[in-house]
Amino acid sequence: MLQLFDPASSTFSYILWDESTHDALLIDGVASQIERDVAHLARLGLSLTWVVETHVHADHVTSAAALRERTGARIAVPAGCGCAGADVKLEHGAMLRFGTYESIAVLATPGHTAGSASYRWRDAVFTGDALFVGGCGRTDFQDGDAGTLYDSVTQQLFTLPDATLVFPAHDYNGQCASTIGHERRHNPRFAGKSRAEFIALMNGLDLPRPKLLDVAVPANRRLGQP
Repeated sequence: MLQLFDPASSTFSYILWDESTHDALLIDGVASQIERDVAHLARLGLSLTWVVETHVHADHVTSAAALRERTGARIAVPAGCGCAGADVKLEHGAMLRFGTYESIAVLATPGHTAGSASYRWRDAVFTGDALFVGGCGRTDFQDGDAGTLYDSVTQQLFTLPDATLVFPAHDYNGQCASTIGHERRHNPRFAGKSRAEFIALMNGLDLPRPKLLDVAVPANRRLGQP
């Protein structure tokens, strides 16, 4: 696995691949970093077969459509995210295979947005904006719902084994990974919080409006196409 960071949007992208076939999958690609990602694929001798989104992003534009045009990769998005033109819409419990031996399992984790998903691969889970290291995504736009996010994290993500590695879509504090056990015990948004307490906390954040919301969301519903 290769973890890649875009400092402009504090965004992580991930490249996974099958060692036997060199077929690869990219999670949460960023349009401004497409040349970087293509260069890494070439350097590693990988063939991109899937571009996968965790949700419709509000703070950056996806590279999904551009990568499909450039590499022939197919696009997979969570069911219910409202994206037009995806090759596959992923339902909870689905498996997306790449190469001969590799696959990711789909966990529906709505709440940050109505159509959000996390992806489990080997001993890791890619949590999008549902769960950060020491935090979680906001719930005040794109049909977000704090109670739904609490349920997604506590009933889907926190039921995974403690040693499961957590790879989020964002980090704003220089932390690139965690574990499920650590987040369950120490994440200040969830640890020791009832559902009602979490809802009250999230509803009281009073965060500024995302700067790219009006640009990124429409673009990402078209998979980054103009």
